[in-house]
Amino acid sequence: MLNFTSTVRVAYSDTDQMGYVHHNNYVKYFENARWEMFEQMGIPYSEIERKGYMLPVIRMDLKFIKPVLYDELLTIETILQKISEARLIFRFKAFNEKHILVNKAEISLAFIDAKTRIPCIAPEFICEKIAIHRIL
Repeated sequence: MLNFTSTVRVAYSDTDQMGYVHHNNYVKYFENARWEMFEQMGIPYSEIERKGYMLPVIRMDLKFIKPVLYDELLTIETILQKISEARLIFRFKAFNEKHILVNKAEISLAFIDAKTRIPCIAPEFICEKIAIHRIL
């Protein structure tokens, strides 16, 4: 299991008519946190694509606990829960400035070959970087 923490400030354009963060923005926040985690591990998404792989989302489960307003600073905890032969499973927790849990999610991605769009096993270069960071 690997943990990574990032922050995001809620933009006005991320809110709905009620003044709350619109639900679709959590997907964006979690995706950005996930790719920041990969950057920190030395696996930029551009490298994944250059090497012929893609990682589509195949499952999402989000739980909305408390509303979040414009200009609040969210802390996103990203956990790489599991890497299997062909999938990555991430868990996310979003906390407001008072460190109250406002949202949590589990998101699964599959490895696919970029040319054929057929599922494939996790590439060795990704498994190696993840293994190194598990040891640290």
